[in-house]
Amino acid sequence: MKKLVFAIFAIFTFTFVNAQTDGAKADELKSLLGPKADSIAAIQGRIDAIQGEIDGLPGWRKGIFGTIGANLSGSNNWYQQATPNNSAGNIGIGVNGFANLKEEKFFWNNSLNVNLQWVKLQDKDAENPLEDADKFNPTTDVINISSLYGYNLSPKFAISALGEYRSSINSFNNPGYLDIGVGATWLPIDGMVVVVHPLNYNFIFADADSDFESSTGAKIVVDYTRQLGAVNFKSNFSTFQSYKSGDLSNWNWINSFGYTLWKGIGVGLEFGLRGNQQESFAFGTDAGTTLADTDANTQTYYLFGINYSL
Repeated sequence: MKKLVFAIFAIFTFTFVNAQTDGAKADELKSLLGPKADSIAAIQGRIDAIQGEIDGLPGWRKGIFGTIGANLSGSNNWYQQATPNNSAGNIGIGVNGFANLKEEKFFWNNSLNVNLQWVKLQDKDAENPLEDADKFNPTTDVINISSLYGYNLSPKFAISALGEYRSSINSFNNPGYLDIGVGATWLPIDGMVVVVHPLNYNFIFADADSDFESSTGAKIVVDYTRQLGAVNFKSNFSTFQSYKSGDLSNWNWINSFGYTLWKGIGVGLEFGLRGNQQESFAFGTDAGTTLADTDANTQTYYLFGINYSL
């Protein structure tokens, strides 16, 4: 019995001493970590300050990043769907590029956004299952190009002129939108541009017999492009407000995110929203419905997949 008590006491004493030793080591390491963490924060602060000075220098800033998404699927004898024997595929590509010139007296910002997606569905039970086996049909088709020139009145304000074109590749210029206008631009923070142009003309290109109508109005754009470490981010909101009728107004909002994991490759997400009453009327109304009676249904798209940046 004495030997058992002595053994238990010895184990307890050994554990207690080791715990005390480990605790002392932990305290010692924590005391060393404090100055190191402060040093790292100070170094990062100096790096951020230097990067801020670099961003403020005149010259070109260029960049491109985008997302590629793909999905392949198929089924055999899956009777809970209308086409139990099928093969399907979906491919999407999104690209965001910019080339911005910054000078002491003026700036010139140029941007490009393209999003293309295709889908294929082959019904193996169809009379001719190979007829559409290699055919990918477009589902999302977006192309936006903009160019903004500004003459600086102060570090935050400028008088400016903007040209913005929006259309699609498969239905090029049917419709196509070209905004040209002048006004003022506000630069509240690095990477953000707010454009307010009260003098703007919205040209609409379409088939001669279409119901699209061009008009004058006000153009407002809010664009924010930023790279924070491994994250690329771009958000662009653009709206045209017609002076002739609210039925002729439209808006677009496109958001792109990219997270780099390794050597410019990572994961990305892009989603877009659009409101255009003229498009809703031209492509989705019943016979006899007027433009004024048409709802401007919100149009959306999204793409998720592998991201790349250069």
